[in-house]
Amino acid sequence: MKAETTTDAATSKTGYRVHSPNDDGRIDWSSRENATWRSLMNRQLPLVEARACSEYLEGLERLALPRDRVPQLADIDRVLTATTGWRTAAVPALIPFDTFFELLAERRFPVATFIRSPEEMEYLKEPDIFHEVFGHCPMLTNPAFAEFTATYGRLGLAASSRERVYLARLYWMTVEFGLVDTPAGRRLYGGGILSSPRETLHALSDTPLHADFDALDALRTPYRIDILQPLYYVLDGLGTLEQLAREDIMGLVHQAMELGLYAPHFTPASAEPTTA
Repeated sequence: MKAETTTDAATSKTGYRVHSPNDDGRIDWSSRENATWRSLMNRQLPLVEARACSEYLEGLERLALPRDRVPQLADIDRVLTATTGWRTAAVPALIPFDTFFELLAERRFPVATFIRSPEEMEYLKEPDIFHEVFGHCPMLTNPAFAEFTATYGRLGLAASSRERVYLARLYWMTVEFGLVDTPAGRRLYGGGILSSPRETLHALSDTPLHADFDALDALRTPYRIDILQPLYYVLDGLGTLEQLAREDIMGLVHQAMELGLYAPHFTPASAEPTTA
């Protein structure tokens, strides 16, 4: 559920220090928080340069994210609005599923207004502003990715609780942990990979399984949120997402519900949510 914030900075229900923008829409980040952003940028930028798809790298260049401080969402909005009509939405650490889908349907990407602590540089319980901005926002400058994400929001907003569980798997296997084949080779585009140093190195290694993307298969694939992914689906191009956005995704959801889930590629502990 959404954590309530009544002051400039408050603590979320899971312990993260969340901020509320001031009257000008800006957030006053502390020197410690800016230092954390700087460390994350300095660590991740060299890793993604040779591993991310060109669309992500072009979006990253357009956003021109500062390396020495946490960016202001208004600066990101100017770029997103000019390229694909998207903008960000400042949210606390947790928001309801209805709010999440509604924001995506309105072409507003929720960005949590907190940054991880120095003690949680490798793993944190909830996506922070680095994950959302560095991992996802560059791809939102790409029309195919942007259209698929908005379509996903509209579908999720109208879906039942059980349907949303299946839709969550599609989001996980694409927006969060998707790979794509390009003329330069296999590359990363999922924000959950691109914001994580361990996942960035792991995803293109020989350790995990790679499978050609099939939407029905993705809807039937269980996942865990607290491990390096054992399986990644690979698009043959980002245009596949734009094409999928025009197809009957809910029809595929109902097929997946009838067919059931595949056997997981992991030990079933701390697995995906079972309700939405």
